[in-house]
Order: sequence, then structure tokens, then C-alpha cells
Amino acid sequence: MHPISSRRVLRQPSRPMPRRPSSASRVSSIGCEQNRPGRDRRRSGAAWLGLVLLAPMLVVPAGPTAHEIPFDVTVQAIVRAEGRRLQMLVRVPLEAMQDFSFPQRPDGYIDVEASETMLRDAVMVWVGDELNVYENDTLLAGQRLVAVQVSEPDDRSFATYEAALARITDQPMSNETDVAFDTGLLDILFEYPIGSADSNFSTNLTLARLGLRTITVLRLVLPDGAVRAFEYTGNAGLIRLDPRWHQAALRFVALGFEHILDGIDHLLFLACLVIPFRRLGPLVAIVTSFTVAHSVTLIASAFNMAPEAPWFPPLVETIIALSIVYMAVENIVGVKLRRRWLITFGFGLVHGFGFSFALRETLQFAGSHLLMSLLSFNVGVELGQLVVLAVLVPALTLAFKHIVPERIGAVLLSALVAHTGWHWMTERGAELALYELQAPTVDFALAVTVLQWTVLAAVIAALIRVMAFVFPQADAPSPDDVSRRAPENPGR
Repeated sequence: MHPISSRRVLRQPSRPMPRRPSSASRVSSIGCEQNRPGRDRRRSGAAWLGLVLLAPMLVVPAGPTAHEIPFDVTVQAIVRAEGRRLQMLVRVPLEAMQDFSFPQRPDGYIDVEASETMLRDAVMVWVGDELNVYENDTLLAGQRLVAVQVSEPDDRSFATYEAALARITDQPMSNETDVAFDTGLLDILFEYPIGSADSNFSTNLTLARLGLRTITVLRLVLPDGAVRAFEYTGNAGLIRLDPRWHQAALRFVALGFEHILDGIDHLLFLACLVIPFRRLGPLVAIVTSFTVAHSVTLIASAFNMAPEAPWFPPLVETIIALSIVYMAVENIVGVKLRRRWLITFGFGLVHGFGFSFALRETLQFAGSHLLMSLLSFNVGVELGQLVVLAVLVPALTLAFKHIVPERIGAVLLSALVAHTGWHWMTERGAELALYELQAPTVDFALAVTVLQWTVLAAVIAALIRVMAFVFPQADAPSPDDVSRRAPENPGR
């Protein structure tokens, strides 16, 4: 569980620029120099009087001002539907209640008993109005603030729903708790009337304004007691706490489509595949091999088969950049393109691990439909690839036909792609070099991992054999290969 921590950024008031005295004031001051000693004494006395009046303000500790904005804010929320009501327990840093100056005791701690009404007002302003809860896609009305409690920063009651509920409801607010404004916690209980605990619930918590960076840890307690957790930064939009399979599928199709269009490295790799092939047959085999390969490793990663070592992500990113350079250079040197689908398949396995990095924080929204969400993500990726191919293939065909000769154009484009990929490879390789590789510990866990990877290798080998059978034409020499061969001696 994330500790509640925050820093504050003080808004500095703007200072007016000093005004340059006018010529008239300068002349007046010159003409009255003989009166300065008396004036200086009067001004000095006024200054001492001002210091005497300000002295109490300098020694009395100042309370929190409305100009303090928390930097890091962590919000914890627990949701549980039971019977005809839904309860939401929320914990926020006390200093996130901006624009409120709570009464303080002489020792500087919050006067909890005197602040109860103001605390409730602050909760409704900064938290209550930002909690949008839906039942079957209908916004719930009738939000009720049941209880408010303050806690010390080392309190761990929000580890479970039962402990958090007991902390908020079983103890009245009391000054026996020493809570400072900049370290204290504010615990809140909201209730909503619902139709049934078996309904589909979703939330849209717009709590990002509590700080410059707000992390929300949201947990749903299911009817069987299981807990489903979500964690995100800022406002995540609508979150379906227990999505149906079609809701999860639609979400991940859209996510896959957006990811392939935003991933410039995957797009450049796809462009390298298209440049030498603009016929449907070879493209189908190559793109399909890429799809099958990255689907295998993406699913394997989702089931925790990928290494968890910190060096693994930079290694994958470096190999992805290497795949771009390799394909681009192959386009330039004009080697035979037979079995290119097999090379694409190998690099596709690496790209699948790259896709999994983007899904790490998003798979939490899949609910109990992990496999369906993974397949839906792949469908979205393929739809995005088809859109790219539908634009790229005709564009290259027209360019090579009317603007630049095909061979020259292919070399120029591939050189640009290789240049970009080379820079990525060196940058990512430098990051990879910062990690020290260590030999794994020989134990039972290592044996299980080896067994898993053996099964994965067998699956990959079987897929390669199937694809070689389905796409036999991919092994045939392409027209480009034939044109690059030396002409045979007609005299033979």
C-alpha cells in the first residue's frame, strides 16, 4: 500500500516593480535637504513603532494558508455494495483540503473537536463533489456523508475494509489524536442508496485537483470477499469495477488500436516490412507472422512468464530498435527476401514483450476477463496495422511510380528509418549497459521457469511449422529476387 505523502509548493506573491521618482519629486527633494534630519528622526521612530506592532505576528506560529498546494497526494478508496446501499471509504491527506484554515491547539496540532464542522465542509468541497458512482450506467444520487475522522500518518487501518470502517465509525473525533495539518490523514465514509448489490457499478473519481500529482488506489470488495484493486495517476475516467466480457473487450480493442498508432517504433518496423512488398500475398504472410508472434509473447507476459529483472525492459526496447535497423539495412542491400516472414516472426516475439509493458497498468481494468482482454488488445493492434497498411501501401506505390524510381525510393526511405533506429538502439543500449546481469539462483522457482519456457518454445516451433504450411508461397522467390539475379547466358 502506498504511504500517504505529500510536499507543498508555495505560490510566490508577485511584487510590484519600484517606481522611478519623477523629476518634480527629485527637484523637491533637492530643495528640502535642510529638513532631512528631522524627517529622518520621525521616520526612524515610525519604523520602530511598526516593528513593535509586528513583533507578536512574528513569534506566533502561522496556520496553513490558502496558497499551499500539495505536490504528491495519494488517495485510498474502498468500495463495497451490500444490501440496498453502497459504501465508499476514502482516505486523503489533510493538507489536500486547500483554502481551509482549521483551528489549532496551543501546541500547533489541529483542534479536532473544534474543526469537525469545517472538516465536513472541506470534505464536501474537495472530495464529495468529485465522487461519481454509477449503477448500471446510471449516476447514483443521494450521496450521504456518514462520518469523518482524522488519523495520524502511521495509521494502517485502510489495509482492509473492516479495519477502515471501524476506524471511521467506532471512535468519535477527539483531541486525544495529535494531528498536524501537513502530515495528518482525513478518513471519510460516504453512502449511496442502490437498487441491488448485484448491479454493475462503475466510478469516475475526479480527484486530480487535490495535488500537483495525485495517485488514486481504488479497491472493490466483491460479494464473495475477494478484492479487486486499481491504481492510476490523475483522473482515469470511467472505471468499470466489475466489467462484463464485452465491456472489457471493447475497452481493450480501443486500447490496442490507439497503442499501435502511438507506437512510432512499431510503425517504423511495419514500414520496413512494406517497402519491398506491395503485393497482397507476401504482405499477408509477413503481417500475419508478426501478429501471431507478438500475440504469443504478449499472452505469456500476462501470465507472468516474462523475466521480472529490471534489465529486461531495456533489453527488449534495444532489440526492438535493432529489428528496425536490421530490416531497413536488409531493404538497402537487397538481399533475398525469401523466408522474411520467419525473420519477422522472430522479431515479433520481441515486440510482443514490448506491447506487454504498455499493458502492465491497464490489465487491472480487465476484471476477470484477462484472456479476452488480451485477445481484444491484439484485435485492436491488427485493426490499427490494417489502417496503416491501407494508407502506406497506396502512398508508396504512387510515390515510386510518379516521384522517385522504386529502387532509389526504397533505399532512401530505408536509410532514413535505419538512421532513426540506430539512434534509438544506441540510446537504449546505453541504458541497458547500466544494469549488471547476474546469474539466476538455482532453485525450484528456476526449474518451473525453465519448464514454462520449454513449453513456450514448443508452442512457437509448432506455430512456425503451421505457418510454413499455410503460406508456402512466402518461400517462393519474389519478382524482386528474380530481377536481381544475374542474367543467364543465352548461348547455352
